[in-house]
Amino acid sequence: MTLLNDQFTAIPEVTADERAQRLADAGDVWGERIARDVANAQLTYKVTGRGVGSVGTEVRAGKHRFLVDEPSALAGDDVAASPVEYALGALISCQVVVFRLYAQALGLTIDDIEVTAEGDLDVRKLFGIDESGRAGFHDVRVKVAITGPNTLEEYDRLRAVVEERCPVLDLFANTVPVTGSLA
Repeated sequence: MTLLNDQFTAIPEVTADERAQRLADAGDVWGERIARDVANAQLTYKVTGRGVGSVGTEVRAGKHRFLVDEPSALAGDDVAASPVEYALGALISCQVVVFRLYAQALGLTIDDIEVTAEGDLDVRKLFGIDESGRAGFHDVRVKVAITGPNTLEEYDRLRAVVEERCPVLDLFANTVPVTGSLA
C-alpha cells in the first residue's frame, strides 16, 4: 500500500569548497540579521499531520511532505518509518548539520561523516500495562564517525561543541514545556 508517491529527491552533491562557502555565508547572514535585531533569532516552526491508513500520518512541513507509520506489530501498515525512528533521524540529521557548521567555524575539515543513533524503548506504558516507566526512550546512544585530516583530539573538541549547540540533541536531553489542546 503506497500512500504517497515513492519519490526520493536526491540532495545535490557539493564540493567541500562549496559547502564551506555556504556555511560561511549562512553564518554571516544570520550574524548580521541578529545584530540588527535580536528578535530575528526567534524562529517558530509549524508542522501539520493528518491521519491516513491504519495508524499512519501524512506530515506537511512547509513545501515538504512525508509519511510516518508503524510496523504491522504496532497496528501500522509499515509503509514508512515510525515516529520514534523519525525522532532518531531528526537527531542524526541535526548532528550532521551542526558538526559541519562548527567544523567550518573552527577551521576543521570533515571529509565524511556518518551518525548512528540507537534508542531503547519499553512499550509497557504505551499499552497501559505498567504506568511506572517512561513512554519515550529511556536510553539513546549516538555514534559519530568522521573522516578527515584533523586529529582525534580536534574532532573530540568539535563533538563537545556540537553536544552543547545541537537543537535536537537539546530536545532529547532536556525537558521542554509542551502544551496540548483539543480543537
